[in-house]
Amino acid sequence: MLIFNCTEAASKFFSRVHKGKTITPVDFQPPSPTPEEDEPEHSAEQWLVHVITVQRKHVLFVMHIKTRYCMIFADAKKADVEGFTQRFTERWIYGLMRYALQHDILQWVDDEPMMERFEESNREYVFYKRRHRGAQKHIDDIAWIFQSYAAEWGTLPPDEFAAGRFDAQMNDTLRLSKGSKDYYSPDEEMMVHWLRKYCALDEQGVQAARDRRKEVKREIWELEQQLRQQ
Repeated sequence: MLIFNCTEAASKFFSRVHKGKTITPVDFQPPSPTPEEDEPEHSAEQWLVHVITVQRKHVLFVMHIKTRYCMIFADAKKADVEGFTQRFTERWIYGLMRYALQHDILQWVDDEPMMERFEESNREYVFYKRRHRGAQKHIDDIAWIFQSYAAEWGTLPPDEFAAGRFDAQMNDTLRLSKGSKDYYSPDEEMMVHWLRKYCALDEQGVQAARDRRKEVKREIWELEQQLRQQ
């Protein structure tokens, strides 16, 4: 199940008024004050959703609470829940597959069973009005960077590919959160989460994938150094 924890701004964004009555998918009485206090459910994916206005258009920031993996949806349509969930799912899958291809991780991914597990696990979704302080701080940092970029570009990302590139840059930024001893990379943590949950990879396989990612990043860095010296 997908659980979208919405800030005040996001709760208003997903709601609309029809004939004086507010229509919303957001449950304003979540089961627990914080996502961590929910009853443990192995299939639940907890996300924090926030929205700001940039260049007079809505921009959604959606962050995976466990890994701090973030996706940005520019020019989002207000109260379009189906449009959002479809766009969200497609970007999430695209981002992970693009990352796996770039870092030689596809050798641990079996497409068909992976998608079956993914669809089975995330067929249902709920929206709660509920904050998460730690994830919100990271979203605020990313939102500030996004606004600076948008001002420099003079426009919002024109398509999903451009938005995905911004996602990748933000998710390659080291972060530190409560409960973690060291800085970590959200894209690596999401990759590991995905391999465990949707690819049914054991810890030996997960470590092999981590090691290969590290090797590829070192190879890319060495190539960039060589190109600079030419």
